[in-house]
Amino acid sequence: MAFIDEIKIYAEAGRGGDGVVRWRKEKFIPKGGPAGGDGGRGGDFFVQAVHDVHLLSKYKSKKEFIAMRGEDGGKKSLHGKNGDDLILELPIGSIITKLGDEDSSIDGENKWQLLEEGQKIMLLKGGYGGFGNEHFKSSTNVTPLQSREGQEGERGNFHIELELFADIGFVGLPNAGKSSLLNALTNADAKVGDYAFTTLDPNLGDFYGYIIADIPGVIEGASEGKGLGVKFLRHIKRTKMLAHLVSFENENMLKTYKEIRKELEVYDKKNNLGDDGLSKKEEIIVLTKVDVTDDIYPNDTVGRKKFIAKKIKEFEKITKKVFVISLYDDKSVKTFRDSLVKILKKI
Repeated sequence: MAFIDEIKIYAEAGRGGDGVVRWRKEKFIPKGGPAGGDGGRGGDFFVQAVHDVHLLSKYKSKKEFIAMRGEDGGKKSLHGKNGDDLILELPIGSIITKLGDEDSSIDGENKWQLLEEGQKIMLLKGGYGGFGNEHFKSSTNVTPLQSREGQEGERGNFHIELELFADIGFVGLPNAGKSSLLNALTNADAKVGDYAFTTLDPNLGDFYGYIIADIPGVIEGASEGKGLGVKFLRHIKRTKMLAHLVSFENENMLKTYKEIRKELEVYDKKNNLGDDGLSKKEEIIVLTKVDVTDDIYPNDTVGRKKFIAKKIKEFEKITKKVFVISLYDDKSVKTFRDSLVKILKKI
């Protein structure tokens, strides 16, 4: 099932049931009078947060959600049953915006966020039930023929956008090895290819109860919309920690890393994120595809080790949490896996 991170839906709260005109018909009461019951209230429309990032995919073909109508009133002054509420489950991290007539947000009061599991928000209120003719009885109107229809429920179009809540996000230029590393650490089964932008949507993996997100590749200018642009940046905004993957295939690895950092900083500035910005998140650096150094230093093990050590030292000036990974070396993967568990326990 394809990962979907935004949808548009139409929703209605339930219409109120109608009041009715009815009369008391009892054997020993010749003039029984009005006995029409009121209609029940229409169901409300809610959204509720659940721990399932793939949930929006289920709504790909269903775009209308309508809560139950209230039941009409009955005889003998019976009140109609209220309509059942409709609760739409959405992933944690969903942002719901009520759209105006021109498909745009009306104002800030029409935007809601689901930030924790179980959070429930009423978006649309069901209509009130109508009055039966008993409501209209008076000293001057002892046989009222009036009743009132139920009110329509509130309705509206909504844009739902998911901002992923992951414990750690893998970021880096296209082909940095993010999907391959995710597959090695989890059972994500992410698509892997030898061309740029293999990952067009975030892949997720369960890592000992922590969520790892393989974020789509970013290129220079992503904050301006180039490449996959802000789609990448939006998804890592709520990620607790970042792992910057830099491939040994890059001629200037430090420059490559700085390109990624620059895009994060530009995005932070444009969106006034301050200390909550992407560039402020805790980070680790993972140097990937170390196997290519065999081609750089064929038959020169000492030279190869010195080259790798030099690169590690360069990045340790940024953070002491620097790792070198070869997916063909189970030991390096295990070392990284064990270290990552310890790091995640502390965030």
